[in-house]
Amino acid sequence: VMQANFSSVTEFLLLGFSNLGEIQLILFAVFLCLYLIILSGNITIVTVIRLDRSLHVPMYFFLGILSISETCYTFVILPKMLINLLSLLRTISFINCATQMFFFLGFAVTNCMLLGVMGYDRYAAICHPLRYPVLMSWQVCGQLAATCAVIGFLFSLTGSLVVFELPFCGPNKINHYFCDISPVIQLACTETYINELVIFLGGVLALLVPLTFICISYGFIVHTILKIPSAEGKRKAFSTCASHLTVVIVHYGCASSVYLRPSAKFSSNKDRLVTVTYTVVTPLLNPMVYSLRNKDVQTAIII
Repeated sequence: VMQANFSSVTEFLLLGFSNLGEIQLILFAVFLCLYLIILSGNITIVTVIRLDRSLHVPMYFFLGILSISETCYTFVILPKMLINLLSLLRTISFINCATQMFFFLGFAVTNCMLLGVMGYDRYAAICHPLRYPVLMSWQVCGQLAATCAVIGFLFSLTGSLVVFELPFCGPNKINHYFCDISPVIQLACTETYINELVIFLGGVLALLVPLTFICISYGFIVHTILKIPSAEGKRKAFSTCASHLTVVIVHYGCASSVYLRPSAKFSSNKDRLVTVTYTVVTPLLNPMVYSLRNKDVQTAIII
């Protein structure tokens, strides 16, 4: 029996979509286009927010930060995935696998926290309009954004350590297109129950705390909106929340279906489809939802 803290695996093999044969070239073309749209969409949003004075408000400040975070998040996964779709040798070193997981989780949790903060921002704007400049001063916004990132990367540091302190003595084939928690932890050659429990609880915290926070914020928001006498006022107040809500539903729906359950229930093929939705579709959705649904951003882009 191998010693518990001994890892003889120096690299992993990312199987990704290798079972799809010729279709991989089509996938490469599709994902490359989507990746370029994600990059250009997020870069456009960040640039527009920077250049247009009228968008220098907390809501767009957080949207800009979210776009930067989403861009980094896709950069951690998609370029490697695209290379692997074209190459026969799909290896990733042990260190690179750990690094990829660390950054992927870091940006993913940061995004969850940012969506929570954006919910609070809408709550402050609609329920406490007079105190809004104080509640969401630039100093507060900066502190909130920094806190999101710190929490995100503390979570990811813990998660990555919990996975990579396990011994890996072969097999080294990861049935996925990047180093995600479930497929990697399944390769450990020891009992992983405690590690999976820690990760599961971390996932519950990272997803459900901001989500609960968002739900409570929207409870207050709906209560306030219903008290607005004019239909036009109601519509206006609600439309500022619609973009945020759309992104929240997709983001949390996909992420919770993969992370809020034990690793043993990981079924590679179905999971890869769900994972594609939150590694490709969600980052694609953000710039689209915010620029298509949003009059201010549209106006700024046209100008």
